[in-house]
Amino acid sequence: MKNIFNYLGALLAVAIIGTAFTSCKDEDEALSANLGLGIKTFFPTKVVTNQPMTINGSGFFSATEIEFPGGGKVTDFEVVSGDMIRVNAPAGIPEEGGHIIVRSADDEVTSDLALTLGHTNVTGFSKQPGDGATGGELITVYGSDLEFINAVELLNADSVPQLIDHKDFYRKGTSNLIFRVPPKDIYKGTFIGYLHTYDGKTFPLPELAYEPTADGGHMEIVKTTIWKNDGSLGEINWGGDYRFAPAFNSTGEECYTVPEDVWEKMKTETFYVTVKGENPQIRVTSGWWSTTWTGADIQPGNELLEDLGDGTYKLAVTLAGDPLLDVVDAQHLLFTGAGYSVEEIYFEEEIWIDGPGDQEVPVSVWKNDGSLGQISWGGDYRFAPAFNSTGEECYTVPEDVWERLKTETFYVTVKGENPQIRVTSGWWSTTWTGADIQPGNELLEDLGDGTWRLTVNLAGDPLVDVVDAQHLLFTGAGYSVEEIYFIDIVPGGTPKEVVLWTNDGSKGSISWGGDYRFSSEEKSTGEEIYAFPADAWEIIKGGTFYLTASMDADWYNLRITTGWWSTTWTGADIGKGDERLVDNGDGTFTLEINFSGDAIQDVLDDQHLLFTGEGYTPLKLYYFE
Repeated sequence: MKNIFNYLGALLAVAIIGTAFTSCKDEDEALSANLGLGIKTFFPTKVVTNQPMTINGSGFFSATEIEFPGGGKVTDFEVVSGDMIRVNAPAGIPEEGGHIIVRSADDEVTSDLALTLGHTNVTGFSKQPGDGATGGELITVYGSDLEFINAVELLNADSVPQLIDHKDFYRKGTSNLIFRVPPKDIYKGTFIGYLHTYDGKTFPLPELAYEPTADGGHMEIVKTTIWKNDGSLGEINWGGDYRFAPAFNSTGEECYTVPEDVWEKMKTETFYVTVKGENPQIRVTSGWWSTTWTGADIQPGNELLEDLGDGTYKLAVTLAGDPLLDVVDAQHLLFTGAGYSVEEIYFEEEIWIDGPGDQEVPVSVWKNDGSLGQISWGGDYRFAPAFNSTGEECYTVPEDVWERLKTETFYVTVKGENPQIRVTSGWWSTTWTGADIQPGNELLEDLGDGTWRLTVNLAGDPLVDVVDAQHLLFTGAGYSVEEIYFIDIVPGGTPKEVVLWTNDGSKGSISWGGDYRFSSEEKSTGEEIYAFPADAWEIIKGGTFYLTASMDADWYNLRITTGWWSTTWTGADIGKGDERLVDNGDGTFTLEINFSGDAIQDVLDDQHLLFTGEGYTPLKLYYFE
């Protein structure tokens, strides 16, 4: 699925570029035609029948035919641009190989490079007949010319053949490839799988006893950094700064000397390069500028270059099978070109992790209790920060949550058939995105149940500069606001800590005082240090939550009581040494609290909640979800 998304993303990028820069494309066609028909290089240089290939050169808009060694002529090929053709190698290429000829109606050109024929040979496996293979496990295939294997055939959970595409192999090289057994969708039983090549050959796998993994496992991508820019190297302008050399051939010219084991891995496996720049032109070449990887520069729109959407791009580099591989030991590896800097070089590896994967958890900021209805260019849905409440707002947002609203993406559920949404300030002075949002806008998702989800990010918008003073207002027509919330990513298998309150430093150590009083917003009298929203107060009253506090004295004593000092939780104070106090080893302790069934629960609404005692400072109240 990941590969499908990447491919679609690349196609979309090409479509957008093509639409926006039609005149540039016309100029490129004219330039390519002026250069005449030519072949610079092709990749790969070793092929089998049906092997996908890329030919780089010039004048390809006029190309009508490609002739391969052995006389096979191909007219069904894709002209990607004036300097690139994609084609599948035909049958009939002789053992000795030969050169490629590209023809137009009135011209032809022959490649300098020779094309050779590959022969896949499988010599062994990491698993032997009768071994077990659990879902998520890696299996290695050994041999030669294994790059021509394009699929692994296994049985799915319903005993139906399924193909693992070569793009999803864990690793693919000439002498070994590694694929992963599907974690769940694999038949539980013993069977023989098969390897398939581009040219139609089939190789049997050992007969293995397959079994799905236990519930709860997930795949995770782990990044291993090879090199990171420390800021000393800036934007490239056809310079030689970004040169990398192996430790066994360091000359002092390189920006980084790569350990030998890492260098060998870079030569045989795919590695990734993060580059920063608006419109990078990337040439991956040797330190002698003698050989260019893929035979051409890489620019946005190339399927090897993924736009990460934050001003950086991710380049996938595989040297195996490219002429550059033959010279990098002696000539080094160089990134040059224009309009970018190299930020990081790294490997990515998929590993199997027990437990569920990361989960999206909605965290509610505010919910409509039904008292606010449909908007008709009114000002009902006004939100203000706690530090600038004027009483006009429908909800006063705690300061820490307000800061998140200003800096992070949040989501708004709205209800209405055809909403016209204006996100503006309470003074109606500044509109987010500069325009109203209506169905069809990419920021507004139809949930299919009469509601819509609006994705809002104020960062960088002029509205963020005025919301502190002027508040945040949702207005427009034809809808009501139902909920405002964040989506937090929770690591798999790990409970998420949700903070209810943190000490801002305004209150210090307790000495039988009444400073640390808490209430619900509904019953706030102004005497409390913090008033909880209704949903948070329900957790305080009936759920499990935690207090973390600093130890300020050799002896500390906790009394959890009401603001009237009328009822103490558990009926007694909790002193130093109590087994319920967990020493965190950093000068703090944590206490688990639950008022359910205790007499204090019945009076909290009216009498509030008070932490008192001596020798400690409350730092944080929180719970897990």
